[in-house]
Amino acid sequence: MLPGAAARRPEKMPMRDLYEADVLEWSEHQAELLRQHAAGKPGNETPDWTNIIEEVESVGRSQLSAVRALLVQALAHDLKAEAWPLSPEVPHWRAEARGFRGDAAEAFTPSMRQRIDVADLYRRALNRLPDSIDGQAPLPVPQSCPVTLDDLLSEDPLRNRVQL
Repeated sequence: MLPGAAARRPEKMPMRDLYEADVLEWSEHQAELLRQHAAGKPGNETPDWTNIIEEVESVGRSQLSAVRALLVQALAHDLKAEAWPLSPEVPHWRAEARGFRGDAAEAFTPSMRQRIDVADLYRRALNRLPDSIDGQAPLPVPQSCPVTLDDLLSEDPLRNRVQL
C-alpha cells in the first residue's frame, strides 16, 4: 500500500467506490498494485481491472480529442486571418494558429491519422467564425477544406503553402 494511503481511505472501501470518490487516490493505489503484480509479488488485493482497462482506453481517446481540438483552433485562427485580412489582429491570429498546429504536431501519433476527419474539423472551425469583427463582415472563405492533415501538421500551411 502507498505511504499514507491507509489514512486517506477506509480499508474496506471497494475499488469501484474509491474510483468514483477519489480517482487520484485510486490511480496511485492501482499503480502500486500493478508494480507489485509486474514484479511477481501480487498481494492480497486484486487490481481494479475493469476501471484500469477503461482508463487505459481513455488515455488514447483524450489524446486524440486534444489533437482534434488544437487543429480546429488552428483552422479557426487562420480562417479569421483570411476573412479579416486588414485586421490589426492578423499577426496574432497567425501566431496562435502556428502555436496550435505545433502543439497538435507534437501530440500527434501515426494511429491518429485514420481517426482525424479534416473536413469535419474545418466545418467546426467555420462554425466558430464570428459574424463580424469590429463591425466588419468577413470576406468569403472556402466552404470546403483546402488543406490536408499533413498540411495542418506542417509548420505554417495556410500562410506559406495553401491559400484559402
